[in-house]
Amino acid sequence: MLKPKLIVILGPTASGKTGLSIKLAKTLKGEIVSADSRQIYKHLDLGTGKVTKKEMSGIPHYLLDIVLPSKKYSVGQYQKNAYKIINKIIKSKKIPFLVGGSAFYIYSIVDGWQFPQTKTDWKLRKELEKKSVQELLEILKKLDPKRAQTVEQKNPRRLIRAIEIATQLGYVPELKHNPQYDCLLIGIKREDQELKKLIKKRLLARIDQGMVKEVQNLYRKKILTAKRANELGLEYKWIMKYILNEITSAQMIESLNSDIWRFSRHQMNWFGKDKRIHWVKNQQEAQKLIKKWY
Repeated sequence: MLKPKLIVILGPTASGKTGLSIKLAKTLKGEIVSADSRQIYKHLDLGTGKVTKKEMSGIPHYLLDIVLPSKKYSVGQYQKNAYKIINKIIKSKKIPFLVGGSAFYIYSIVDGWQFPQTKTDWKLRKELEKKSVQELLEILKKLDPKRAQTVEQKNPRRLIRAIEIATQLGYVPELKHNPQYDCLLIGIKREDQELKKLIKKRLLARIDQGMVKEVQNLYRKKILTAKRANELGLEYKWIMKYILNEITSAQMIESLNSDIWRFSRHQMNWFGKDKRIHWVKNQQEAQKLIKKWY
């Protein structure tokens, strides 16, 4: 049986995914499902580079602004919601576009990851959140040495989740795949120097638009705590440090620019391993690929 088709637009931060996906969706009568792990949060707009209503150009966008920043939202929850929306778009005879740079979100859909059926242990999570990354890794090594070698060793969220699963099951099972869609993966190709310029330009533009004020307001209204800002990372981490007078404005911009560039390299390490991705430079190349694929 033929699987329904899904177009995936991915790439590093600031590469132009949003602009390209909107142009393609307008041309091909499509609708967009976001695959961004921070744009799911309400109020986190400039800091996440969230698409504005004006930029959407009338194209429906889904899985933006669905939970408060204080809430945790898992990749399993994302997958469940994304499946529902993608299937709804397909039923309406429109073309679904999955667009973003969060690899875990993207591949949970593209590869149809089947997550272990375990209960959320909030008490254990609270205890583990107090520990350092190194301490978490040591705990995981004792529970499941094999998983400790493959997990993102500097990511506390991944470590905590792995420990939670291993505590309940005795080990962390390998993810099984059950893809629901026939996917065309399109990546936006940028040379390093070009991407560096785009990152800096976008960062300075968002600061001019009031990104620092956005974080100040969220902190003042107690929507965003210093701890949560640190967990969200990048813009929220460094702007919060500036708000709390831990760094200067210049240090904030310099640290942010370096961190975003480092993050883009991390994204490309993920995507670079996937031979299914067709790398394009512009809309014309993308449209040619889609036409051939359909």
